[in-house]
Amino acid sequence: MISNPSRTSNSPEEFAKSYVRRVTEILSRLDIEAVANVIRLFLETRAMDSTIFLAGNGGSAATALHFANDLGFGASPEGHKPFRALSLTANSPFLTCLANDIGYENVFSWQLRDLMRPGDLVVGISASGNSPNVVKALDYADANGGVSVAIVGFDGGKMMRIAKHVIHVETDQGEYGPAEDVHMVLDHLISAYLALVPGK
Repeated sequence: MISNPSRTSNSPEEFAKSYVRRVTEILSRLDIEAVANVIRLFLETRAMDSTIFLAGNGGSAATALHFANDLGFGASPEGHKPFRALSLTANSPFLTCLANDIGYENVFSWQLRDLMRPGDLVVGISASGNSPNVVKALDYADANGGVSVAIVGFDGGKMMRIAKHVIHVETDQGEYGPAEDVHMVLDHLISAYLALVPGK
């Protein structure tokens, strides 16, 4: 949906123009300093040989996977120091085991219990900012020496209040499409910049 769930359009052309205008408007309001700050965090994490973990649900799970792919390949070309990046949505047998045995709200925090080390970065991606399993992952990171980052939409939700670092894609409540569109732009923007910095 766009900004108003009740908005209607008379033609595909009008709808397409309206949708593009809306995404462009949201992009124009993006906090560039917040984006730059997260880029610097990614570079610091690589410099420390630490890992970047990414987590999300639904469309944001796909974004987490895509982001890990772009960090591990596009942002880590031959001759550059590679980024250590892992999406916590990638291991479906383990994910479903945890969901079945200890509850879906624990699927990311339990993986961090097994994998995260102090200094690692945990990036939670959520349009609503309220996904319980991502909230728990950020809480786990903060309580165990990790660094929490939230990439959120809508009003930012709980994740905006608890994460140490936030990129807020401000949209109307329930405006999933544009929020998730801009989250993917952030993936490509961040990864494109990181590919320019070889590292040591």
